[in-house]
Amino acid sequence: MLHKNSIALLALSALCTFAIQAHADTLGQIRKSGEIRLGYRTDAPPMSFNDANGQAAGYSVELCRRIATAVKDELKLKELKVTMVPLSNEERIDAIADNKADIECGSTTITLSRQRKVDFTSITFVTGGSVLSLADSGIDTVAKLAGKSVAVVSDTTSEPALKAYLAKNLIDAKVMVVPNRDEAMKQLAAKQVDAFAGDQIVQIGFVMQAERGTFKLTSDLFSYEPYAFVVRRNDADFRLVANRALAQIFRGDQINDVYMQSFGKVGLRPSPMLVSVYTLGALPE
Repeated sequence: MLHKNSIALLALSALCTFAIQAHADTLGQIRKSGEIRLGYRTDAPPMSFNDANGQAAGYSVELCRRIATAVKDELKLKELKVTMVPLSNEERIDAIADNKADIECGSTTITLSRQRKVDFTSITFVTGGSVLSLADSGIDTVAKLAGKSVAVVSDTTSEPALKAYLAKNLIDAKVMVVPNRDEAMKQLAAKQVDAFAGDQIVQIGFVMQAERGTFKLTSDLFSYEPYAFVVRRNDADFRLVANRALAQIFRGDQINDVYMQSFGKVGLRPSPMLVSVYTLGALPE
């Protein structure tokens, strides 16, 4: 005969399992509420940020808006409320796992360790880690960090990747871990650090927003960063709708429009690796 404590534990376990399963039914939840919640980063231009009017914008945000349209069509809804949920670097993974948003549209790198907690859509972008510095710093390669201080944001893939690269190549740099990109840029502008290491495409966003000639980037990379959108684990139906929408975008001219909207102003063109991502992501029906 089961002890009362054992019965209570079993009941609690069953409730937890039910809650996880309920959270995993994203399409059912959206159908019931009439709302999809798009999580996004406010500080990761040109991928995901608030524009001059305080509205969510960027490459990833635009792709997620199109995924929202695909969800509306899939559920055959007349109307679908799209709510933008701003997320910090620290909370972006947990926010999806804890059902505070339905999908995270930012600059999040797919890693195997993160897949213990969440799932990812098809790859949406690919970049690598680079180093940003003031234009007169003389830091034009990662090796030039020797004897310098470099900021990197905590709880990002850039932090361990940078440390591993420096150790492997015997580059003696002082790594300063900071809580977010705003703090890193603040310290760089004040010359409290010599450089700021992070994802190249986000670094390019900072260069784009600054006065011409303020910053420069290293010519080489210290990591490989494949981006995708974060979704809840064990939710194949919602992930399929998202991936089908991405495949449709990648197959046609839509991806060129989205890319040029975010990067065309500064003359950036998709790298050969990114073109391969689009080609491989254009899955047939």
